[in-house]
Amino acid sequence: MSFPTYRNYKPSGELWLGQVPAHWTLRRLGFYFIERRQKVSDKVFKPLSVSKAGIVPQIETAAKTDDGDNRKRVNRGDFVINSRSDRKGSAGVSELEGSVSLINTVLIPQEPVCMRFIHHLFRSVPFQEEYYRHGKGIVADLWSTNFSEMKNICLSMPPSSEQEQIASFLDQETSKIDALVSEQQRLIELLKEKRQAVISHAVTKGLNPDVRMKPSGVEWLAEVPEQWEVFPLKTVTSCNDDVLDEKTNPDYEILYVDISSVDAVNGVREKMAMPFSEAPSRARRQVKHGDVIVSTVRTYLRAIACIQNPETNLIVSTGFAVIRPKLTAVPEFLGFLMSSNYFMEQVISRSTGVSYPAINASELVRIQIALPPIEVQAGIASFLKQRLAQLDRLKEEAEKAIGLFQERRSSLISAAVTGKIDVRNYAVTQKDAA
Repeated sequence: MSFPTYRNYKPSGELWLGQVPAHWTLRRLGFYFIERRQKVSDKVFKPLSVSKAGIVPQIETAAKTDDGDNRKRVNRGDFVINSRSDRKGSAGVSELEGSVSLINTVLIPQEPVCMRFIHHLFRSVPFQEEYYRHGKGIVADLWSTNFSEMKNICLSMPPSSEQEQIASFLDQETSKIDALVSEQQRLIELLKEKRQAVISHAVTKGLNPDVRMKPSGVEWLAEVPEQWEVFPLKTVTSCNDDVLDEKTNPDYEILYVDISSVDAVNGVREKMAMPFSEAPSRARRQVKHGDVIVSTVRTYLRAIACIQNPETNLIVSTGFAVIRPKLTAVPEFLGFLMSSNYFMEQVISRSTGVSYPAINASELVRIQIALPPIEVQAGIASFLKQRLAQLDRLKEEAEKAIGLFQERRSSLISAAVTGKIDVRNYAVTQKDAA
């Protein structure tokens, strides 16, 4: 949908605003707002978080302090923005009363303004960029903008009634877009569930629905195809065979993979190049083609990947168990099996520790698996690669759609609050229709 522009424009004299509607008023932000500087205790005033979602209650696990009045008070209707440039987009009109950390700026309107319009304006990309441009700091990419700088930002403000119209239009349109985004996000979650269900069924029941089944003797496996054998993982694999020598040349460059760089869906997402002398002490496990790496610490992360055609200098953390299939196990099938829900739930259930759950590699390889004949393994692996590729394409399309919706949302807000489009008639039409 396209929207008309205003009939008459005037130069704003500000790069971030450009030409603005001729009847809009140009004034500094400090004309409309003052700063709320009242310091309060988080033990008296409910802690709030300033995020891209707006102003929300702080999670209960966040620690309170004994530093006295170490927060800024926030009243309902105040606008709060995080002053640090690495928190760009963390802002909003508060519907709650409480307190925020001192890094935030709290604004109180001093002139009649529509705070719903301000919410959209101050969260828009053009304003956010201008806001942080006024900041200062030591690190090139990390700036803070105080109210003393913020108050000098030039605003182009429509009349009050028009602010209401623009806010109503944006509330309606962004709500529609957000609903479309939510639909795509739900689709992605369903695709993730479908992906896992396809894997788990294929590696425990096979592909032939008419095959005769037998009791596995293992509770979490239940029945398995008659020709499949059930035994511990260690029967068809070895574990942690190769370790990088401590006497390795300090200048030898490695590609290091940590637990945070791996997940069961995408495999190895990131490899960090570094000389051996600068590598962490846990950078020691060597891998080969066909190995399966499984995290033995923070097992809830489900960090698992089947290694395919690795670089000769690829090294993984000792936080992984490197499982190497023997000739009776097809590596790709084993990778799918070990990324299945049933196997990972066994890994997690056998882990010890609360905040940092871990499992010994010796315990991991004792987990029972069901293994079909090798030709069946190859067939299942081939099927799963094709089926999962289809599901992954659908997921990529949904993610692309979300990106386009969010881009549309951002552009629509920016255009409306800076007067690049005229939505007054549209807003009235929508109001009459309601």
